[in-house]
Amino acid sequence: MPRFGAVVTAMVTPFDVEGKLDLETAVVLARHLQQQGSDALVVAGTTGEGPVLTDDERISLFRAVIEAVGIPVIASTGTNDTAHSMALSVEAEAAGAAGALVVTPYYNRPSSAGLSAHFRAVASASSLPVVLYDIPVRSGRRIGAPLTIELAREVPTIVGVKDATGDVAGAAELVAAAPAGFDLYCGDDSLTLPFAAVGAAGIVSVASHWAGPLFVDLLARFGRGDVSGAAALNRQLAESYRFESTDAFPNPVPAKAACRALGLDVGQCRLPNAPATPELDRRAGEVVEAAAAAISSVPPHRRLGKHVA
Repeated sequence: MPRFGAVVTAMVTPFDVEGKLDLETAVVLARHLQQQGSDALVVAGTTGEGPVLTDDERISLFRAVIEAVGIPVIASTGTNDTAHSMALSVEAEAAGAAGALVVTPYYNRPSSAGLSAHFRAVASASSLPVVLYDIPVRSGRRIGAPLTIELAREVPTIVGVKDATGDVAGAAELVAAAPAGFDLYCGDDSLTLPFAAVGAAGIVSVASHWAGPLFVDLLARFGRGDVSGAAALNRQLAESYRFESTDAFPNPVPAKAACRALGLDVGQCRLPNAPATPELDRRAGEVVEAAAAAISSVPPHRRLGKHVA
């Protein structure tokens, strides 16, 4: 198994009706995700609205979730400020995080040399295993396979990448050239199966909030060579793929709607993400119901990840 397992959930951050951080619900949600088969959690990432959390909120969220679950918690510590990212990584290590997720610096649009220096500096700030996060649609820059491989070979604590580039051929190139022990995680739910086919370690998922057991079984089936079974599960997830992010309702707005449909009172997103509409909440209920029906057909012993008894 890869260091952080196969199904890693990028957890939403709960807020109360006043928009304040809700740590009690964060604990409930984290435990729910563990029970639903998540092998690890990413906290305060894109889906967790990290850019609109204060440092104090982010650190308190790290601590609450780490204390609540028995699975690895990967703290999202990357920002577009190298010194700030280094400081957050130090705090994450002190909180007991299992790793740090470090995104490409957004808005600044640094050169490849700047990216290299940034990631090396953040990795040097703590002893945490670092997972790079390559998401050019949000950052404006792509790390790319050559630099990722260079960092994987030269920086011992850089142990993986969350690849949200949508480039399956590039992922295959990276997997082929990366050193042993370096894990590539798919960063787009809809590409879970194609990325698995080129050697990805697993998925950092949003839809696993409501469909975790389906991702667990899909990847387990593929790993056993049951490609047709994995493809059938992938088809059952298609509705969730379409739902989880659109131009009208970008991630994490739909994910929070789905959590509310599950009875998890995670609140709305903070601005600049607009709140969900009644129509989105209705649609979330339909998606969650369809996923629950699909999960009910998965044999119980195949629904849960390695960390769940």
